[in-house]
Amino acid sequence: MAKPDAPFIPLSIAVLTVSDTRTLDSDTSGQLLSDSLNAAGHQLADRQLQPDDIYQIRATVSAWIARSDVQVVLITGGTGFTGRDSTPEAITPLLDKMVDGFGELFRHISWQEIGTSTLQSRALAGLANRTLIVCVPGSTNACRTAWTKILHEQLDSRTRPCNFVQHLDNTEQCGSRT
Repeated sequence: MAKPDAPFIPLSIAVLTVSDTRTLDSDTSGQLLSDSLNAAGHQLADRQLQPDDIYQIRATVSAWIARSDVQVVLITGGTGFTGRDSTPEAITPLLDKMVDGFGELFRHISWQEIGTSTLQSRALAGLANRTLIVCVPGSTNACRTAWTKILHEQLDSRTRPCNFVQHLDNTEQCGSRT
């Protein structure tokens, strides 16, 4: 529920697609997230595509969370159970706090769409250096579900009773990194 008298605070959001097979031109999931965040009034800080390699993923995300102009990192891909899926393993060591409810809520919502196959999603979220990091599956439908059913509201400073904006760095509600 949005509080109409609260100001909208646009966020600076980076998007990372983890894939061994896609290119930026064929990356419909990363494009959907980029288009959705722009349509919501946020700014795309950066967009990259990395192969499913723990250290390359971790290096990219580490650089973003060290930047003062990136408040949110959205990652699509690498959250399944294949041999190369390693996004959770890459990201978890970087997190200061887990947002345990994110993965639970994502799987609950996804169950309505894909049934028990949602068990194979290792979607997760957490905070690192006052930057929100969200990892969702690589399918375009999964990204759409995450954005429309969770992220759109939680990245809107007007959403009440709470949202993630208050926990992020460099917003009007937060101080700067020290």
